[in-house]
Amino acid sequence: MTKLRLLVVDDEEINRDIIAEYLDSDEYELTMVEDGELALQRLREDALFDAVVLDRMMPGIDGLEVLRRMQADQRLRSVPVIMQTAAASREQIAEGLKQGAYYYLTKPYHRDALVAVVRSALEGMHRRRELNAEVEQYRGVMGLVQSARFRVQTLQQVRALAAAISSLASEPENVAIGLLELMINAIEHGNLGITFHEKASLLMSERWEEEVEQRLALPENADKFAEVAIEREPKLLRISIRDCGPGFDWRSYLALNESRALYPNGRGIAVARHVAFKTMEFIEPGNHVVAAFSSNT
Repeated sequence: MTKLRLLVVDDEEINRDIIAEYLDSDEYELTMVEDGELALQRLREDALFDAVVLDRMMPGIDGLEVLRRMQADQRLRSVPVIMQTAAASREQIAEGLKQGAYYYLTKPYHRDALVAVVRSALEGMHRRRELNAEVEQYRGVMGLVQSARFRVQTLQQVRALAAAISSLASEPENVAIGLLELMINAIEHGNLGITFHEKASLLMSERWEEEVEQRLALPENADKFAEVAIEREPKLLRISIRDCGPGFDWRSYLALNESRALYPNGRGIAVARHVAFKTMEFIEPGNHVVAAFSSNT
């Protein structure tokens, strides 16, 4: 089994030792460095890290500056960063989120919290890589589509459709992630009623996909689906996603909110809005979202 490669950046040796103990597993290969300059050097020499666990407050080049430079480098921009720090005010967390640290841990933290957030970040990276690998196989046939309607019920169907539709995009990697997040939200929350806090608990215990499958098998969910429609316009594709649920208050999820930064979930809609689409609008009562992205033709 190929190990997942993590770069751990912290100027305190005891903190590096704690992280090494918490992440002591055959799953991970850890590289430890003690300052921001060394972190940037390792990242530039080897851009194949799966995630970075980054201390915010360090002498010299601090964590925020490392993050800024990663965001400015095309090769490093997509590497997920887990910011870990004792600076836990709302303003400080908000600053990290704005720089692209979608995952946050405040010291001291429990082992389970670190493992859950690392898993969430790595699963996001894994989904992006899987989708990128699948996009090309759909490009030829999907390029013929002018308009289409689909019905999806399962996570497997969602992943396949996200790859297929994103093959039409000028920036397929970003659009694929946005589509995936919106369609997963339609299935798990809209159709199956999994709440924000329930999902956080399920991710912490590594039971989220199992719970989704169990709820899909319930008789009351047998006829529920998400309808996905696409329409081609000049240089633009418009996508509509509607689930069978009662809707939700989406407004608080449109921005990367510091109140949810310490959870392993709750950032997907905001990421979709900011990085995937030219426009994105939820329609009352919240079980219908319409987004648009630039096409590759």
